[in-house]
Amino acid sequence: MMNTLEVPIDDSRQEIDTRLYPLLSGIKDPSDIRKLDMTQLTALCNDIRHFLINSLSENPGHFASSMGAVELTVALHYAFNTPYDRIVWDVGHQAYGHKLITGRAERFHTNRKLGGLSGFPNPAESEYDTFSAGHASNSISAALGMSVASSLNNESPRRNVVAVIGDASISGGLAFEGLNNAANANSNLLIVLNDNDMSIDRNVGSLNSYLAHLTTTKGYNTLRYKLFNALKKLHLVSDKNRGRIMRFNNSLKSLLTHEQNIFEGLNIRYFGPFDGHDLPRIIRVLNDIKDMNGPRILHLRTIKGKGFDPAEKHPAEWHAPGKFNPEDGTKIKSSKGRPTSKYQDVFGETIVELAGINDRITAITAAMLSGTSVSLMQQKYPERTFDVGISEGHAVTFAGGMATDGMLPYVAIYSSFLQRAYDQIIHDVSLQELPVTLCIDRAGIVGEDGMTHHGIFDLSYLRNIPGMTVTAPSDEQTLRNLLYTSQLPDRKGPWAIRYPRGNGNATDWQTDFSRIEYGKGRKLSDGADVTVMSIGTIASSVTKAIEQASADGIGVTHYDMIFLNPIDESILREAAESGRPIITVEDGTVKGGLGSTVLEWLSANGYDNQVKILGVPDKFVPHGDIKSLHKLCKMDPDSIYSAIKMAKTSVNL
Repeated sequence: MMNTLEVPIDDSRQEIDTRLYPLLSGIKDPSDIRKLDMTQLTALCNDIRHFLINSLSENPGHFASSMGAVELTVALHYAFNTPYDRIVWDVGHQAYGHKLITGRAERFHTNRKLGGLSGFPNPAESEYDTFSAGHASNSISAALGMSVASSLNNESPRRNVVAVIGDASISGGLAFEGLNNAANANSNLLIVLNDNDMSIDRNVGSLNSYLAHLTTTKGYNTLRYKLFNALKKLHLVSDKNRGRIMRFNNSLKSLLTHEQNIFEGLNIRYFGPFDGHDLPRIIRVLNDIKDMNGPRILHLRTIKGKGFDPAEKHPAEWHAPGKFNPEDGTKIKSSKGRPTSKYQDVFGETIVELAGINDRITAITAAMLSGTSVSLMQQKYPERTFDVGISEGHAVTFAGGMATDGMLPYVAIYSSFLQRAYDQIIHDVSLQELPVTLCIDRAGIVGEDGMTHHGIFDLSYLRNIPGMTVTAPSDEQTLRNLLYTSQLPDRKGPWAIRYPRGNGNATDWQTDFSRIEYGKGRKLSDGADVTVMSIGTIASSVTKAIEQASADGIGVTHYDMIFLNPIDESILREAAESGRPIITVEDGTVKGGLGSTVLEWLSANGYDNQVKILGVPDKFVPHGDIKSLHKLCKMDPDSIYSAIKMAKTSVNL
């Protein structure tokens, strides 16, 4: 891919043990599945689960979702002629089984590693991965587009397109837009609703409650299907007037069952719910409905973590559990034994403390209670904590409404997911100068989840919004004090506080609160040769680089900017007037962030210092461990040291 940083492909393969996995070892692509009988298909499902347990216990990834979708995956590839027929996965947490049976089982040990398989469906990786699937709720719209395109292209034989979406993802606004359009577009889209009553945390909202109680009998669906085909053969109905017949059926059904079906209300044929682990029945239903005309939805009930008892009992903990013992599920802790806290926990514990002294504080998240540590606030102040489901745009506007009437909302969302709320940030918060604080988790390079999850654009896309305060702490205590400062009475307008995934370095960050002077950075070291400006926790890498430079006799002045907008102009002026070369370092894209801000200011004020910008290049970054990706982007300590050394050398030439 031209727009992605290139890394050597890890094409190493591990032969699948025929004794452990007798059926899976013989599957090279889905055509092999279609040669199996039902007993063999069931055995294949067992092989897949066994393989996932053993593989993911050593090489961690998204566990519970894929375990719950095994029968569904096998059934889809059995009933449909993939890759001609298309399967569009939503999010992709459930797609590991799909990877195993589409020619990638021998490479699965490279999953989420640099140069290896992506943790999500990736069209650049396989023709069976039809669409990028890192963010929730896009599958229906994408699959509908494919289905309409197939119709416009007059493809023969008919190409079936299937969108696989979870019960959490279908609550997202984009999914509703796709559903609304599906009924009116010329398509034969099939939507498979994988309903396990979970996202990462328990699902919330009225749609989840609705799905939990929705029932449609097999007898009713069978009768209606047969009746429609019989009337069609008699030329009494046609696909053209099918909508009127469906509306009549829906009204009759609502009268008889005292239930209304939201999908059929949208003129989308509904089938289910069925047991998503009953493989023969799923295949039978798919074969019955796959050639029907018009949009349809198949509702399957599954169990997240199916086949592994610890995951079935605690599905949220087993979404991405890390390393574990495959025999009993005992988690294997890191041997490092670091007594430090994750940045998300620093946020979570601090916001609870602040809520105790300021009753205007509320916390909002979008289906990420545990992932953002808003769960800590929920435990202490449930009446002021709101999980709005997978709806980031709504979360921001909801916060704006709260702020309008005197509350101080703190909206905790991952950086890459906050991109989905950009219009709401501008239109519903910033234009009205509302005191909403965006707590941006997983900012910067996040590691193994890869290009769909790296939070590398927030500094750029927020910095250019008028009145938006944009900050990034270099350590845990600064994060704590930024949160404290953001709730003081003289705080104005929207704030953004971004912090990374993972642990910090301090063990004593829970100190007394201290106000941070608005728009001001700080000097961390003083030297006569080179100036380095950094923002965020990448400052620790700069410190290591400066230690190397100091050993070589190079003096470096290091500024921790803290604020990107407004930027500390006194620091910029001091650095500019020194005449020293300037290096900027940020864990974000080099376009539009700290480096761009510094260059703009220098140009506007008539300075011509030499400037080197270090950060994420103008490319999408693949998956891999954070240390390797920082090195790839040349923002690791050694690369920063090299830039310092080169800057010093260039001045002496």
